[in-house]
Amino acid sequence: MAPSSAVLFSAADSTVLFSASLLDQRASVLGRASSSVFGDALRCCSNSSGDAALRLSKPASQPKHIVANSSTNSVSSKGRVFVPPMHQDNWNNLSLGSRTLTDLGVRELRNANNRLKIFSGTANPQLSQEIACYMGLNLGQIKIKRFADGEIYVQLEESVRGCDVFLVQPTCPPANENVMELLIMIDACRRASAKTITAVIPYFGYARADRKTQGRESIAAKLAANLITEAGANRVLTCDLHSGQSMGYFDIPVDHVYGQPVILDYLASKMISSDDLVVVSPDVGGVARARAFAKKLSDAPLAIVDKRRHGHNVSEVMNLIGDVKGKVAVMVDDMIDTAGTIANSAALLHAEGAKEVYACCTHAVFR
Repeated sequence: MAPSSAVLFSAADSTVLFSASLLDQRASVLGRASSSVFGDALRCCSNSSGDAALRLSKPASQPKHIVANSSTNSVSSKGRVFVPPMHQDNWNNLSLGSRTLTDLGVRELRNANNRLKIFSGTANPQLSQEIACYMGLNLGQIKIKRFADGEIYVQLEESVRGCDVFLVQPTCPPANENVMELLIMIDACRRASAKTITAVIPYFGYARADRKTQGRESIAAKLAANLITEAGANRVLTCDLHSGQSMGYFDIPVDHVYGQPVILDYLASKMISSDDLVVVSPDVGGVARARAFAKKLSDAPLAIVDKRRHGHNVSEVMNLIGDVKGKVAVMVDDMIDTAGTIANSAALLHAEGAKEVYACCTHAVFR
């Protein structure tokens, strides 16, 4: 037998043979024979040539074929799987084709379907259920209730130790309660020894307060990011932030996904000629978003609505920059709250000669 490989098989006498060179290389795993994981079932036989073999008694009902090599990697360059010594109790475990499971492999197989868990808050359980169904998983069992004074209580009803946990909880209205519920869910997972915690926040409500426009204002987006980080989240997944620079407020990785593909598919179904399209930004702050969207619509022309705000959720449309006459205007925004800006902008576009107006947004708050 070649010193670099070993063949394991189940013969009529129900024994398994290991080459001496393989055992030498795995000496650190086996240790002394008297304290080996094989216990009393292990016995050594040697011959004068020094090519020793170990015989391990095992049940006769074991898998009858397996090929291994002595590479330190689990899979060799020839695709053959290396099988380190197994615990005697694992002889009756499942076989994966030509690979018999090791102690570690058994544990991994048992936990393969349990290492990723999705839990839902109370903000949007329907969305969480759709995500779980798409992933082919069941939502994790969690108890969320409120005491008489409004305090939130969270208890995980299944183990998450060593698991990758995803918590789906947008901060839609009531925003403050949903944010606090998310923080308590993160804390519960952290104290339950979850391996990683990803906060899935499709709508990150505090992203609007991302800078100081007047004196003595707070930057609530930074505060919310700090709270999520300190609660114990390892990563945040969010969709169409009000401003991209808000990702920099987090001291943990942020996966920022976009709703543009869904909107583009919808517009494609309308069979609108690219020569008739014009993309409209409802305010100056959304120009970068509208320009990126226009590039994906055959580099359509861009128009901008000049808007003035007299207070929160109070806006007045002043002017239109660009030509929309005889065109199909597509307004792109990240969020519709009171719809004041969208309604006033649509009226202005019709007054300027647009034949059709589409309002496209990701977050339909509608309050």
